[in-house]
This record gives sequence, structure tokens and C-alpha cells, in this order.
Amino acid sequence: MGPTAAAQVGEALLALALSRPDDALRRSSHLIAGSPDTGTASYAHQAAGIVHRDRGDTDTALSELRVALSYAVKSRDDARITDVRATLGATLVASGRSVAGLTQLDLAEQQAAGLLRARVLLRRAHSRFSLGWHVEALDDLQDAVVTFRKHGDELWEARTLANRARIHQARGSLMRAQQDAAAAQQLFARLDQHLEQIDALHTLGAISFLRGDLPLALTQFDEAAKGFAGTGVSPANFVHDRCQLLLMAGLNDDALEVAEDCLRDQPLVAVERAHLLLICATAAFAVGDLDLTTRRARTARTAFTRQHRPWWRLLSDLLLVQVACAAGGRGARLSQLSSRVAAELVESGADEAALALLLAGDLATDHQDAQAHYLAAARYRRHPSAVLAATGWLALARLRSLTGSSRGVLSAVERGLAALDEHRARLGSTELRALSTQHGSELADLAVRHAAATGGPRRLLAWSERWRATALAQAPVRPGDDEVDGLDAVRAAQRSLDEALRDGDDPTEIARERRELERRVRAQRHSLAGRRPPTPPTPRPGVPEVLDALRDGPDGCTTLVELVVVDGTVRALVARAGRVRGFVVGPVAEATDAVRAARFVLRQSARGRPSDLVGLGARLERTLLGPAADALGEGPVVVSPPAHLHATPWGLLPSLARRPLSVAPSAATWVRAGQRDPAGHTGLVLVGGPGLPSDGAEIDVLAAENPGATLLRGADATVDATLAALDGALLAHVAAHGHFRSDSPMFSSLSLADGPLTVHHLELLHRPPHRFILSACDSGVMVPVGADELLGLSAALLSLGT
Repeated sequence: MGPTAAAQVGEALLALALSRPDDALRRSSHLIAGSPDTGTASYAHQAAGIVHRDRGDTDTALSELRVALSYAVKSRDDARITDVRATLGATLVASGRSVAGLTQLDLAEQQAAGLLRARVLLRRAHSRFSLGWHVEALDDLQDAVVTFRKHGDELWEARTLANRARIHQARGSLMRAQQDAAAAQQLFARLDQHLEQIDALHTLGAISFLRGDLPLALTQFDEAAKGFAGTGVSPANFVHDRCQLLLMAGLNDDALEVAEDCLRDQPLVAVERAHLLLICATAAFAVGDLDLTTRRARTARTAFTRQHRPWWRLLSDLLLVQVACAAGGRGARLSQLSSRVAAELVESGADEAALALLLAGDLATDHQDAQAHYLAAARYRRHPSAVLAATGWLALARLRSLTGSSRGVLSAVERGLAALDEHRARLGSTELRALSTQHGSELADLAVRHAAATGGPRRLLAWSERWRATALAQAPVRPGDDEVDGLDAVRAAQRSLDEALRDGDDPTEIARERRELERRVRAQRHSLAGRRPPTPPTPRPGVPEVLDALRDGPDGCTTLVELVVVDGTVRALVARAGRVRGFVVGPVAEATDAVRAARFVLRQSARGRPSDLVGLGARLERTLLGPAADALGEGPVVVSPPAHLHATPWGLLPSLARRPLSVAPSAATWVRAGQRDPAGHTGLVLVGGPGLPSDGAEIDVLAAENPGATLLRGADATVDATLAALDGALLAHVAAHGHFRSDSPMFSSLSLADGPLTVHHLELLHRPPHRFILSACDSGVMVPVGADELLGLSAALLSLGT
């Protein structure tokens, strides 16, 4: 094979290594087995080295590349030597040997000219970026892209644009990043560079995430994940960005699981392992595991220091400051560390600077320093990401609190929560809407604390309501046919699982299949966008509307008891007859312990064990209502507790035991329920599920009393038939086994003849029943998520308008 032909074969092989790695390995092995000339051998070993590097096997990659370099030297082809040296240098940097790698890259750049020099610059830029040298990397890429365009080399131009997009993304220049990534993806698609096209899509997903378009980002990441799976490659930077996306979506447990799985199961180069250790630490902090956070962050910091990567080390320092702050740490040393980290992140242009400045303000020992840090963080309140904007508004609220501007504090909080309202409206998934509220918890806590300190009970009630059960006020987006098919598959898998358990067969494989099917349905829901254009939000009932609704209730004057936690203390707000009164009850920890004990005793009592329910009720009343119990008056009571106290057995409280009682996620939810018009809803629907100890006797009684009702029993009570009957019903009564899924509340279900009717099924209804009686175990169980939200069967029905 002549030199020109060998070069053409070699260049095609290198392109294949970044497009179809399995094919590249096969062709490399075939070429090497054929005793090629030295030039061709250098290409084959270089391509194999690239594939092994991208799959995390740096030892094999470095071995292949050193062989490739030796063949290049034997070929006496200076261009070959320079190109292989540049690949070797980039791989050494990826393996954590930064100084040796940069030395090789610098040497290659000095020996090259023209197109070859531009290719070396691209690889050096990629390495410099991984080390956090953003400005130097951009300089290299600018030189490279000019050369590639001059020579019409579209493939390497696309690679340059893809790398430049990542740097712009890291520096917060999202418009430039979007333009470069989109242009790179189009070029890769035209050139049939499959793997690099997928990687560019991954970059676009990361940019969408930073711009605050969570549904689009989830869709792009899912498409990229499918593409990577088809190539046998799952880049660590993709896993890292996917975890960041999951954290933004509030799926903290999912993010931690993905990061830990990758650390455990995938071969990783040193640079990739450090990245994943950091994102794992970030996820551990989000779920509240401070010990794991500290271990992972310190290990990552050590790796970044060894690899000469100061920018990444800064992010580890920021996380360690967060841990120290969460653990109650204070003092001059921690304040100085947080200020240094914040200043360096601001200089680097990182979006993480907003959080760092906020922390520096919180930890400042000097009043003026705190004001300066908060003022700098407040500049991020115009950021396109709602979460970063909310951080900026929180900083402004804290600044105004320092300067004594009471009205300014609440104004800033409202602007921050409004930004998150807009973010939530862009989400089509009920689960993500509820989880997204966690980003506003600090704003809401500040407002409640400020209202309690500076205003009366009315103001505290208004701000308590501002960020409570907000996700339930927004009807879910109806999914498409693909998800309906997915739910049918889940139901079939559940039937198979039930049969396996009944017959004594091994259910492991069927359970795994069901989990995978559920994961797909969940991913489809998460990628749903909110309504376009967004539906104007229904105005939240204010305190005057709440008081009017209480006065005009069908049973006469109704009393609202809203429980609010302020700085660890339960306060009870009693609204009745046009007045709102406030009472300090006691520590929330005592209330939580009392509820936990009551639920335990009730479970024991249900099994026939003796119990003191009177004493239990008295303890609950003392820790939850305290002096407010004497202010309830006569008549019905509505209780609106924080989400984590929603599962209280309220009927045990002596002051609530013998009166009409409602429990609502918020006062606004209760008011809206009373305002709903039943017009357009007709008929009674009666559904009896299988396997009930009573054989559904209540359904027979109700059917006899209502001969015109739609009756579904036995084999007729299928999921599809039940959904069709429920759509538009005035009143529905379902007697069935209920199953609450704490691991995935949206798959909580009612057992019907052909399998489970889940929360996801209920969201398929066009017109949910006006009233719904759930005579089923666990049907009222809801799990607290986000800031003050609830998920479960009952929560889904409330959000639908039932």
C-alpha cells in the first residue's frame, strides 16, 4: 500500500474510532494482523488507543499509543509522529498525568504547522478545558477553527465547535454554546459521525438544562442515552451531566444511584473518576448524607489537586463549605475560605459563583462583607435558569433583611418564588412539579420567619400559603399514546409478577422487567413540557377569600387550623368568623415524634394489642394544637398541616373527635375544592375490585339503592372500563385494595380485575369525577416531597380537580 493510500485508510480509521468504535477495533485488529507497513501500523494502534481511552481503559490505551508512536518514529513521518504524540498527550492528561500530557501536547504543537497544528491545538484545548484553563483553551480553539475553515476541513471544524460549546457552557455563555453545539451536531450528522453527533446532542441537552428548559433537556438526554447505548459507550461526562440534570429536577436519590453505579461498574480514567466523585458528593449532599458527601468531596479534591485542576478543586471546596455550613460550622476561618472560593468562581465565570457568594454572605463575620457578598450574588437574579435566578433573589432578600427593609425582603422573596412558578409551569410532570418546589424552600422559610417576626397572624397565614401545595393547583398535562402503551405493558408485567408469586415461581426477572417498564413511563412523563402557551395560573385565594369561604360554608361557620413551622417551632393559625389568631405550640420535633408514635400504636392496635388511645390523642393535641385547641369554637374544622405532618391520625385529637373534620394540603386547596362547579358531570359510578374480604358488599348495597348507577364488578372492573366510567362522573365510589408505593408514589394504585390502576392512569382522564370516594386501604396515603408538597392517589385527584 502506497503512502497516500495508507494515509487515506488511516485517516478513515481514526474517524471511525470516534464514530463507530466497535468497527474501528475490528478493522485495527485486522490491519495489525496483516503485518502492515509502519505508517499503517501507527494508525491502527492509534485508533485502538482512542477507543480504549474513550471506554475508560487508559492503561490499554496508553500501551497502544506508545506502540503507535514507536511505529510513527520508524516510519520517519514527522506528521505521523506529531499526531500520535498529541493523542498520547491528551490521553495522559485524561489519566491524571497532567504535566506529562501537557508536555507532549506542547511539543507536538511546536513541531506542527497548518492543518496538523490546528488538530494539535484542538486536543490541547480539550485537555486545558478538563484542567479548568478555560481562557487558554478558547485561545487554542479560535486559532484552530480559523485554520479548519480556511482548508475546508468540516469534520475537524465540527470537533472544534463541539469543544468550544462546552467551554462557553461552563463559562455561562449559553447563547454562544447553543450556536456552536447546534452547528457541530449538523456537521457531524452530514458527515455520518454517529458517536460525535450523539455527544453534541448531549451538549445541547446540558445547555437546555442550564437555560431552565427541563423537559427539553430530559428529552435530549434520553435520546443521547439511547444513542450511546447503541455504541457501547457511556462517557463519564454524560453521566456527570445527567446527574446534574436529575438534581435540578429534584430527583436526588436517582442522581446518587446513577453516580454510585457508574463509579462501581464502569472503567474510568482518573479525570473521569474525579468528576464522578464530585457529582456523587453533590447528590449525597442533596439527600442529606453529610458523611458520604464529605468522603467523596475530599477524595475528589485530592484527585483534582494531583491532576493540577484548580477550577474543579474549587467546586470541591465549595461543596465542603456547604457541608460545614449545614453542620452548623461558623467562624473566621470558614468565612475566609468561603470568600476565597466565591471570588475565584466569580473570576472563572462559573454559574456556581451565585451559590458560593450566597454562602459567603451567610458565613461572613463582618456586616459589610456580608452585604458585599449578597449584593454580588443578587446580580444573578436575571439569569435564564430559574434556580439560579431564585438564588439571586434570595441573596437580595437577605441583603434587605440586613439593612432592615421589611417590605423589600418580602418583595424579593415574591420575585424569587414567581421565577420558580414560571419554571414549574414549564413542566408537564406532576412529580417534577412537586419536586421542583424544593428550590424555593429557603425563600419560603425566610418569608415565613420574617412574617412571624414583623407582622400579625394574617401576614403569617398569607406567606404560609404562598409555597404550600402549589403543585396541586396546576392540572397535569395529559400524556400521549406512547405512554398509554407503556402503562399497559406495566400492567401486564404486574399480572405476571402476581401469578409468579402465587405459583411459587422465582419473580426476580419479572420484577426487573416491571422496574424497567416503570422507568420508561417515568422518563416519558418527566420529558413532558407544560402547556404551550402556558395556561394563565388560577389566582391563589388570599386570606380574605379564605375567611369568606369559612364564613359561608354549608355547615355554618367553619374553623381553619393551619399549622406553620417557624425556626423549628410549630405555630397554629386559627381562622374563624373573619379573624385570624396565632398560637405558639411547641417544638416540631416533639410533634413529629408524637405522630410517629401514634401511627405505630394504631398499627399495633389493629392487630389486637391493647393500647391507650385516649392518652395518645391527648399527646397529639398537646404537641400539634396546644393552646389553639381552646379557640376552635363549634362546628366543622379544616386542618391544613405541613406536608410531613399530613399523615397524623387527626380523629384521635379530643377537640377534633366529635365534629365534621377535613384535612387539606393547604387552605387554598380547600377553598378551590368548594368553588368547583359540578356542571357537566353526571351519574354515579360504583366499582368493586377483586380479593376484598367483604367481597365488596358495600357496592351491592349502593347498587340496590341506586339502580341507575354504572356498576363494575368482578371481571367487568377492568382498568380501561373503570377509566371510561369515571370520566365525567358526578360521584364515583371505588372499593378496592389500595397500594401505596413509597419508592415511586406515581405508581401507587388501586387493584382492579386486570391489574393496577395507577396515578398515571388517573392523569389520562379528560374530566375526572367531581367527587370520589376511595374505600380502599392506603388510598389516602401521601408522601411529602419538595418544599411542602404531597404525592399519591389522593394528591393526584386533587390536582385533577376532583
